Amino acid sequence: MSDTAQPAATKLNQVQLHLMELFSHPMSEQELLDIKALLVQYYAQKADAELDKAWEKKGFTPKSFREKTENLHLRTKK
Repeated sequence: MSDTAQPAATKLNQVQLHLMELFSHPMSEQELLDIKALLVQYYAQKADAELDKAWEKKGFTPKSFREKTENLHLRTKK
């Protein structure tokens, strides 16, 4: 018997089931790329909306954001 634990099975949600049904049909490589592009666009729009909410909540403007981050160094020295 193996000592590795198996992850608990999770039930697929409605979106996952629908996508599995969609992808069960034959499709070209281009169709697959098109669907991936649509999903990327969808989630990018959702991320943009969340960022807009955060900016509004913090009261940022492009000028205030630039002022707060102009001296920010994101790289670390080794």
